Amino acid sequence: MEFKLIIKKINDTLTPEENSIFELWYNDSQENKKYFAKVQSNYQNEIENVDLDKAWKALDGKNNPEKNKSQFYKYAVAASIALLLGTGIFYFTKPKEQIIQVVEKPKEIAPGGTRGILTLSNGKQIVLSDISAKDTIAQEGEKEEVTIKMDANGVITYTINPNADVSKADANSFNTLSTPTGGQYNIVLGDGTKVYLNTVSSIKYPTQFNGNQRLVELEGEAYFEVAKNKDKPFIVKSGNQSIEVLGTHFNVHAYNNELITKTTLLEGSVAITYKNQKAILKPGQQSNVSDNSKGIAIRKVDTEAAIAWKNGRFKFDNADLKSVMKQLERWYGIKVEYRGDVSDVRFNGGTFMNKNLSEVLKVLELSNIKFKVEGKTIIVYP
Repeated sequence: MEFKLIIKKINDTLTPEENSIFELWYNDSQENKKYFAKVQSNYQNEIENVDLDKAWKALDGKNNPEKNKSQFYKYAVAASIALLLGTGIFYFTKPKEQIIQVVEKPKEIAPGGTRGILTLSNGKQIVLSDISAKDTIAQEGEKEEVTIKMDANGVITYTINPNADVSKADANSFNTLSTPTGGQYNIVLGDGTKVYLNTVSSIKYPTQFNGNQRLVELEGEAYFEVAKNKDKPFIVKSGNQSIEVLGTHFNVHAYNNELITKTTLLEGSVAITYKNQKAILKPGQQSNVSDNSKGIAIRKVDTEAAIAWKNGRFKFDNADLKSVMKQLERWYGIKVEYRGDVSDVRFNGGTFMNKNLSEVLKVLELSNIKFKVEGKTIIVYP
């Protein structure tokens, strides 16, 4: 946290953006709250001890003296506190004639939103932003046994005709829901399972689940709330990994351009199968698998961080910079370049996904990382 923001907070002169940064820092730990209280207390004490008139005369403030004197007063107190706490050095100069310089403001990079494409079993693609709430999207099956609709909340739902003969249903009738860069979408499958699909992801599934299992295929990231059915396990295949459950809540992070596939369990239990190995997860645990690993690694994690995206947030739990920037690449449609070694940079905390990119970068810069925005390219300086 820049010391000047703390002083501006005390003086109630923070901009809305600066106040958001301050609040994130302030609420991050009890130590930060204690530090702010200490600075605030010392600030009030120093106000009583600073000989403003004497200091002002030394700088010979003549240009708009009252206004400059007031401004100088705030920074004189701030300087005293900074030196007292060993937090920094302030430099003072005589007021100069104000020069107004017009600088073109960089174009804001907006966040993503609800966007998706539904591919039907006949290959027809439907851009879901073109569909209105409560509309019927399509009928699937030889006898149109399944109705696909969009509910009032914009969620895709599959409803099976109660008179349909499921035993004769088309076993090869598959749909695929995919999201572009900066898109997310929610769906309720034919068995009642809820799927929240993250950006740059796709899920392939049958329009209705026949046989003795419920099998779907995932690329990217999704959160599942699986409808309970003890006689028909729900299976998620992603790369070389498969996950088997009866009814539970879990998140799968399986992007093709990332080495590690992560499965995080929030409720119930899941069985992870990877190549010839198998492991059972408990709530609060995450499994990590990759082609470079010898087996299935299991660790305890902050589950809120794993599903923060589902709740409209970025939340980082000791996350390395490159994994953080990959999330931003997918959500904002940007390209990231690095100018130096950033392997030791870690992040804790977070922000909301509905913010413009510039606001998110300001939060990340609290870790002394600098960013330069050139169009849709972000250059990172350690």
